[in-house]
Amino acid sequence: MSMYRQLYVAIILCTLLALVGSLLASVLSTRAYLSEQLRMKNMDNATVIALSISQKDIDAIDLELVVASLFDNGHYASIKILSPDGVTIVERHSVEEFNPVPDWFKRLFPIISVPGLAQINSKWTQIGTIQLISQNGNAYQTLWNSSREMVAALSMSAFIAAYLATLVLRRLKKPLQKVIEQAQGLSERRFIINEEPNVPELRQLTNAMNSAANLLKNIFADEAKRIETLRQMTNTDSVTGLANRTHFMSMLLTMMEAENAPPGGLIILRAQGLSELNQHIGRAKTDELLKKIGRCFVEHQCDIAEGFSARLNGTDFALLTREPNIQALAQRLFEALSQESFALATGLKFYIGYSQYEYGMAPGSLLAQIDVAIATAESNGLSSVCGATPLNIEHMPKTNDDWSKLILRALSQNWVKLEFFPVLNKNGLLDHKESALRLMFGGKWFPAGRFFPIAERLGLSARLDLIGVKLALEELQNYSTERDIAVNLSIKSLQNADFRSQLRLILASKPLLAKNIWFEVSENSAYANVDTIRTFHRDVQAFGCKIGLEHFGKQFVKINLLHELQIHFVKIDASFVRGIENNTGNQEFVKGISNIIHRLGMQVFAEGINTEAEMQALLLLDLDGLTGPAIGRSLQE
Repeated sequence: MSMYRQLYVAIILCTLLALVGSLLASVLSTRAYLSEQLRMKNMDNATVIALSISQKDIDAIDLELVVASLFDNGHYASIKILSPDGVTIVERHSVEEFNPVPDWFKRLFPIISVPGLAQINSKWTQIGTIQLISQNGNAYQTLWNSSREMVAALSMSAFIAAYLATLVLRRLKKPLQKVIEQAQGLSERRFIINEEPNVPELRQLTNAMNSAANLLKNIFADEAKRIETLRQMTNTDSVTGLANRTHFMSMLLTMMEAENAPPGGLIILRAQGLSELNQHIGRAKTDELLKKIGRCFVEHQCDIAEGFSARLNGTDFALLTREPNIQALAQRLFEALSQESFALATGLKFYIGYSQYEYGMAPGSLLAQIDVAIATAESNGLSSVCGATPLNIEHMPKTNDDWSKLILRALSQNWVKLEFFPVLNKNGLLDHKESALRLMFGGKWFPAGRFFPIAERLGLSARLDLIGVKLALEELQNYSTERDIAVNLSIKSLQNADFRSQLRLILASKPLLAKNIWFEVSENSAYANVDTIRTFHRDVQAFGCKIGLEHFGKQFVKINLLHELQIHFVKIDASFVRGIENNTGNQEFVKGISNIIHRLGMQVFAEGINTEAEMQALLLLDLDGLTGPAIGRSLQE
């Protein structure tokens, strides 16, 4: 029973006890008064009758007539005249008067009519004693009516007391409920500040809770800030603030190996003449020029899809993106850099090479293509932009209509399957499996990275995501001993109300298996669509599904949004995992993420583990599990 109900019951019981006590005291008091009145009446009547008889010289027959007359005219239960030696001379008794008072009330509160006694004298001689008892029916009726009125009055008082108690409890319940929500929020790392109520005790409690919330909020913010500062120190260039070469290479591998992501492009800038310029204008001015170049890269990074800029070495800068029109982006960057740099130095030359990439292409091949493009630009002797040789993908559709027909044909023929990749826990046991969608084109199975971005553009992502969930449920049904399965979902699918409705129907068709499904959304998409994730959480929470973020850590400064997403796990992006055994900064960053995520009550995994050394280093960082090519190879050996 809740505290409010206990208080309410206690108030009702106390009120009832008070009312019952008041009622009992009133009834007993009234009964005593009525009994006393009957006693006095009996005594007075007996005295008056005795005095009246004493003044007359009557014989026994007349005495009997007088008694009969008095008995018939009065409301007496009995009249008895006794001789001085105790012999009954005259006696009259009547039956009990009828009245509507219940018998149980009479038995519970009996009214005893005490007999009235008086002596009858003839001159100076006692001739007898009269004993008189009045009827008590009227007394019972009076007591009964008084009790009923008292019950009615006390019931009304009880009702008013209960109503007032309800108002008081409601007034107390509201601030108490806020304190409860505040305490629950603290456990979920939501720092709620409540307005202080007027009740002194509740004001002190609210003030204490507000102080605790502020303290924990500051501690949490300081910890997140420390970890973010550590990440920047480890992965950024100290002069320009851009990512350093190590972090860039990790990000390049991650973006090129992302199956569900669209193709992208890479731009590399080589600034020729920096060494000579440094000798001519000094290091401080040269660093200022490098910072301007860095700011120019950041400005262009912010305007494109998944932009990521880095300083590779003293003269080379890179811009990695999912932007489809990489040529136009490279030209805009070249024009902006030229205007920015020539204001300070006239002898500096810029050579820009660019190329597109897609899933399945080797990073070394991409860098080699761009290096050739830069060399071609340098051969002209003037600042210029040069593109690498276009990718030659044979037998691939050229238009959206061709892609649509190809994808729809694969779906109609059921040329679709899921591939699974293990996620091991820290004890080396299978925690769950990640799934990746495959479609067959021309007799070959193609990864999602080849078709899903275009399918998303064509509005087919929701259909593909639903198929992925169905296949995952079928896998769980066919192999019931296997662990949970993680399924990637597109944010565009989640924004579709019809998709969410169909997804609920699919999960409802297999409710016992639905709880084994984990849904994954990219960090970037989740942070940009917090309301969508919250809505999706409400739609699937009844089925026991888990929701998590993949590619986590790139936007660590937004970690305060995690409590709003109501997720269950995160998977740290592979860019922080590459070569982590030799990168103490990334080790501290990953460990810091793990500590914070565990405090939030979530699980944390690392994705993209490619080597045994990376796996061994990550096992020391208190993660819940690992996944990546090295994990798959370790199970096959």
